[in-house]
Amino acid sequence: MSSGGGAGGTTKDMSEDDWDDTGADDPAAASAARRARLRRGRAPRESGLSNIFRSVREFRPGGGFRRGGDSGGPRAGGVFGSGRVRLGMAVGLVVLVALGLVGWFSPLLSVRTVRVDGLTAVPEAQVLDALQVPDGLSMLRIDTTAMAQRVSELPKVRSVRVQRVFPSSVRVTVEERVPVLYFDSPQGPHLLDCDSVEFAIEPAPPGVPVLLTANPSGADPVTKAAIAVITAVPPGLRLQVGQVAARSVSDIALELRDGRTVLWGGVGDSVRKAAVVEPLLTQDGKVFDVSSPNLVTVK
Repeated sequence: MSSGGGAGGTTKDMSEDDWDDTGADDPAAASAARRARLRRGRAPRESGLSNIFRSVREFRPGGGFRRGGDSGGPRAGGVFGSGRVRLGMAVGLVVLVALGLVGWFSPLLSVRTVRVDGLTAVPEAQVLDALQVPDGLSMLRIDTTAMAQRVSELPKVRSVRVQRVFPSSVRVTVEERVPVLYFDSPQGPHLLDCDSVEFAIEPAPPGVPVLLTANPSGADPVTKAAIAVITAVPPGLRLQVGQVAARSVSDIALELRDGRTVLWGGVGDSVRKAAVVEPLLTQDGKVFDVSSPNLVTVK
């Protein structure tokens, strides 16, 4: 049992912090104690920062974080580092090339059927002969532009379109020339279409008017004017026209099959003339003048 304040009282264990307070009378000891405290307080923080920097250094784009003991090479799970992915891509490329070669050279995709649409006056045999579809040639290698060009050279063909229809067909769509006028000559009737093209010398189909002019031809300005007029005439009235008398580009008359005459004049204002001519023809008379559509007359 001991007293509370004697020299023989219980002695308290003192740490370096305590020595810092009690050794104030020794500057060198106090300085050493403060340095020791600083080292103990900084060590955990330095350890944390070191771990972060180490993690950043060990991170590899595309490969994740490297674990301890990793040699630093590409990871087996990386997208571009996978041998299986590269192998799959290579196999796919080889397959595509093989399919392309088969399609280009093999007769498996050769033309087996040809379908021709739009024919009325042109025999189908003429179109097929002009197409010259090669036997055994792949669909990928046929020249549809050249085929269409050959068909378009047929006199009665106005336009043509040639299409591939896989796996083995060719479709040909033809627009034929349709006569709108014809003129007689020693060789026979010359048929003219809406483009002023003379495309045939043969009897005109029923209902096609005859052109009466001094120098009929596809290149004649008066002939072209007469064709422009007849194409502007309403379809119902066009069927009633038996002759188109064209004395000049501004003096064109329509002779109807029932004996009446429509004085059309020139090509100008044809839309307005077409709008007024049919109501005008409901009136009695022999000569119907629409050459000035704002001042029509009936005689």
